[in-house]
Amino acid sequence: MPSPAPTVLWFRRDLRLADNPALGEAVGEARAEGSDVVGLYVLDPALWATAGPVRQAYLARSLRALHASTDGRLVVRHGDPRAVVPAVCAEVGARSVHVAASYEPYGRRRDDAVEEALATAGVRLRRTGSPYAVAPGRVRTRGGTPFQVFTPFRTAWLEHGWRAPAPLPDDVAWAALASDGLPDAPEPGARLPEAGEAAALARWRAFLADGLADYPTDRDRPDLVGTSYLSPALKWGEIHPRTLLADLASAVRSGAVPEEAAATYRSELAWREFHADVLFHHPGAARRSLRTVVPEDAWATGAAEDAMLAAWREGRTGYPVVDAGMRQLLGTGWMHNRVRMIVASFLVKDLHVRWQRGAEHFMAHLVDGDVSQNQLNWQWVAGTGRDAAPYFRIFNPVTQGQKFDPDGAYVREWVPELRGIAGKAVHEPWKLAGAAPGYPERVVDHALERKVSLEDFERGRGR
Repeated sequence: MPSPAPTVLWFRRDLRLADNPALGEAVGEARAEGSDVVGLYVLDPALWATAGPVRQAYLARSLRALHASTDGRLVVRHGDPRAVVPAVCAEVGARSVHVAASYEPYGRRRDDAVEEALATAGVRLRRTGSPYAVAPGRVRTRGGTPFQVFTPFRTAWLEHGWRAPAPLPDDVAWAALASDGLPDAPEPGARLPEAGEAAALARWRAFLADGLADYPTDRDRPDLVGTSYLSPALKWGEIHPRTLLADLASAVRSGAVPEEAAATYRSELAWREFHADVLFHHPGAARRSLRTVVPEDAWATGAAEDAMLAAWREGRTGYPVVDAGMRQLLGTGWMHNRVRMIVASFLVKDLHVRWQRGAEHFMAHLVDGDVSQNQLNWQWVAGTGRDAAPYFRIFNPVTQGQKFDPDGAYVREWVPELRGIAGKAVHEPWKLAGAAPGYPERVVDHALERKVSLEDFERGRGR
């Protein structure tokens, strides 16, 4: 008598076993049939090619950790999921494929195509859960429309609530199946954090115990270790936001963490989910501004744009906190969130380069590069997105550096040319003649370019 056909669990942005509802469904079905589970990851060339060396390297390491967690039985197949997933099902005789639902534009198109291909062979694609505490599209206004503003979205999101973390199944019977092997990733050229579910959980528990209480004040300080640094783990689903939210509630109940700190962190998770919701309703926002704020002739073009963009990318604008951030990105594949806002504002409003060019550079180098978060946060800074900062809000790179890196420690860490300048004077090296040999002159005058941006904004309003 032939063995019962296994079920398939198709991993994508859920590279973990704990709090994985799709895994629970796959295991439940397999046990009911007396079969086992094929743990499948499809290395999609369309996504791999756009990831960049840093995310490729991190993904390869995360898959290695997942491979170990599945008793060395993670099945990695290389190719187009529209062909690979049905082929795996045909190979093992599976009648269902379990996944966490995708909500980004490419993922939705891919899953619809895979579902259609599977259906022709009588196989079901079963979506359970998502990478979010509340799935995009679920939270709406009382009139049934998508939210345009974050604060009421957050209120509705909190009122909606979320499920408790999914239990981890005991003794998963992983099927043995031929694999194409883990991907060969290039050397990232950056110091990456440890990848994998265990590392993400350890990082979160350490932050919960030692860092969260000071999060409301320290999270804006790039010179301090004031953030959880979980964005790469959230990007790849090594940990789920539902787990974080449950742990926050538990920590508040026990008195280990002040409610204010938990509420601030919870709000950051809501911000992440707001942008996923915006992209779900406006998939074109990945490339196009949701609204126009300045005339087309306001943007730099040609050789001038290329020169400014190159100086910004390489961290040689002459503005220390900007250059420190850009060099941190190249050195670690990550950048502190406050500094992301500063460098983005500088590119768009001081150098007059379209936000899409900056977003493209970030996606090429960020280990946590995520379409909805990256593109919509850029649109926030550029004043073109939903509930975006007003275009006339222009970050002053000097005062931002002085406020959030008051002793200049962050700048000196990433800009070695300035290590000889003590204290906050490091944010204005041009005032100290000869103190910073080798450090570039300012590419623009912030005061002048701020005036130009405001004039462009007024011209745009008059049209």
